Amino acid sequence: MAPEVTTRFFPLPPGVAEADPRALALALDLPHGEPWGWALAQAILSGRELARLLIEAAPAGLIRLVEEELAELAELRDRLRKARPVSDLGTRPATEAEWAALKVLEAGDAAALAEVYRRYGRAPFVCRRAFVWNRTLVPVPRPAPASFDQLVGYEAELGRLRRLVERFLKGRPVPPVLLYGARGTGKSTAVRALVPAYAERGLRLVEVMPEGLDRLPELYRELWGLPQRFVLFLDDLAFDADDQRYRKLKSLLEGSLFARPENTLILATGNRRNLVRETWDDREGPAAFDQREETLSFADRFGVVITFPPFDKARYLKAVERHLGRRLEAEIEARALTFALEGRGFSGRTARQFAELVG
Repeated sequence: MAPEVTTRFFPLPPGVAEADPRALALALDLPHGEPWGWALAQAILSGRELARLLIEAAPAGLIRLVEEELAELAELRDRLRKARPVSDLGTRPATEAEWAALKVLEAGDAAALAEVYRRYGRAPFVCRRAFVWNRTLVPVPRPAPASFDQLVGYEAELGRLRRLVERFLKGRPVPPVLLYGARGTGKSTAVRALVPAYAERGLRLVEVMPEGLDRLPELYRELWGLPQRFVLFLDDLAFDADDQRYRKLKSLLEGSLFARPENTLILATGNRRNLVRETWDDREGPAAFDQREETLSFADRFGVVITFPPFDKARYLKAVERHLGRRLEAEIEARALTFALEGRGFSGRTARQFAELVG
């Protein structure tokens, strides 16, 4: 057993308190090399509240307290190495952030740690690229693959989206963006394709699930001040007229006391331009005008709307060719058309599904 260590700033990972390398190997994604040092380096990167404090300011009293705890972690590492020497539990090279945190551990330098947080951020954002916000933030270890090459016939729309994202990555303001169009046109794929295209430049994707909309202020606080640039992805956004969440979201997009952090960009997809479903009753009676104004004012919060027009036959067949990676023979073209006309319609999604069946 390792000697007891009480940490306030850095959460100890499983296996450390028990000096159990088996628990360490099961719990952590470690880099190659001696594992105890890497485990504690990851603990340093996981200091959530400490990172928030040091990014904002680094008062002398806090620096002294952090250095005391860093010294305790260094002593703990030495004891663990003696108690349970293990050569390597890692499966990958260390990241720049992990190397920087290891140097902080060895030097016991809290001022250097503040610079690490400002440059790299903290876990899990230093090592994960995609997340789901479902009242809590959950990293996605293996995001669904997506590429702009999968999308055929939308070069102008994708170019506009990418120019906006590149503007955002440069630290310039971009209003909330809505990708609007028929189902199957590749709107969601276009958003997911941002991850492999821009993750190396600091972009992170956070998909906000419907049940997480009410707690967006908590997500704002989670992301505030971090060096990464976060796209908050609201997929297939639509509300019924009596769903109060759209009014809350409208306020959070613009007009709320909760300021959206400058390192975040709202990016939504939807099949409806005004995002709020109407019934015939909503269009009649003395309150109809007010209700209509309310729903349109929500749609107006999205300062940029990029429209993805529906597929036609030619664009569909071109997409099938792209997915298959070859020109279509007459028989395959006929089968592709039959597949679409069986009720699926012409769309990028239908093209991909057909190519998966025959490729």
